[in-house]
Amino acid sequence: MHYVVGAAWQVDGFWVYPREDFSYQATGLAVRVDKGKKDQPLTTDGEVRSDLTMTASHPTLQLPAIVTVTNLDNGRVVKVRLNDRGPDKLGRVLGVTPKVASLLGITDQPAKVRVVEDEQASRHLAEILPGGPALQINAAPLEGVVQTQLAGGQSAGRATKEVPSVKEGGVAQTAGLQADVAAAMADLPVSWWQGAPSYARLWVETTDFTSRYAAAREAAREGGSVVPSFASQGKMWAVRHGPFATISEADTALRRSLADGLTGSHIVVE
Repeated sequence: MHYVVGAAWQVDGFWVYPREDFSYQATGLAVRVDKGKKDQPLTTDGEVRSDLTMTASHPTLQLPAIVTVTNLDNGRVVKVRLNDRGPDKLGRVLGVTPKVASLLGITDQPAKVRVVEDEQASRHLAEILPGGPALQINAAPLEGVVQTQLAGGQSAGRATKEVPSVKEGGVAQTAGLQADVAAAMADLPVSWWQGAPSYARLWVETTDFTSRYAAAREAAREGGSVVPSFASQGKMWAVRHGPFATISEADTALRRSLADGLTGSHIVVE
C-alpha cells in the first residue's frame, strides 16, 4: 500500500481532477462495483483487489482515506477505506465492493449516500505510508561521531568519546513505523450500524465560485439558484439546478453542465 493523489483522468469523456482534502464531506450516488469489472489485480494505492473487503473507489480524494458512508434511503452506515480510483461512471461519487453494497442495502441501482471523511485516520495514513506528503528527514549521520576535547591548541593524547549513532537509535522508531503500516493495511471490520433514513432529492451543483455575483450570473443564465458552499479554502458559492425526479434526468443535466465548460459540476442529494 502507498499514498497517492494521482493525475487527472477521464470518465465518459470528461476530465476529473484528483486532489488532497482531509475534511471531505459530500452527498451523491454510490454504485456497486464487482472485481470482475476491473482488469487490474491491484487497486490504485497498491492493495489486492477483493470483493469481500470494506473498501471503495472515489473519483478525486487522496488514497487511501477512511470515510463513513450513509445510505440516505435506509439509514444504514458503514466505515470503509477508499483505495481505488473510480467508479467508471459519470456522476457517481462512490464505487463500493459487493460486501459493502450488501451491508448498505445497495442493489444494482445507484443509491443516495452521504460520505464523510475521518480526518484524523486519513491524515495518519498520509503520514506513515510511502509516497505521503509528510517530510522525510534522513540527513542524520549514520556512523558514530567522535568528539575530541581540545586544550591550548593541542589535541594529541587527549581523551575522546564516541557519540551513539543516530542509526542505532532509529531501530525502534523504524519498527514502530512498520507496525503502523501493518495496522493500516489490515482490513476494516465487516459491520454496519443503523442510523436515521432521510428524504433526499437529486440536484446538479456547480461549485467553486469565489464570488456570489459570478454564481448569480451563472444561475440566471441557466435558470438555477445560488447556495453557499463550504470548502477547505473557505466559504464559496455554488449554482444548483433541479430537483430532478429521476437519476436519468440528473445525469442528462450533469452532462449538459460539463459540456458547457462547468468542470465543477456534480450530482448531489439533499
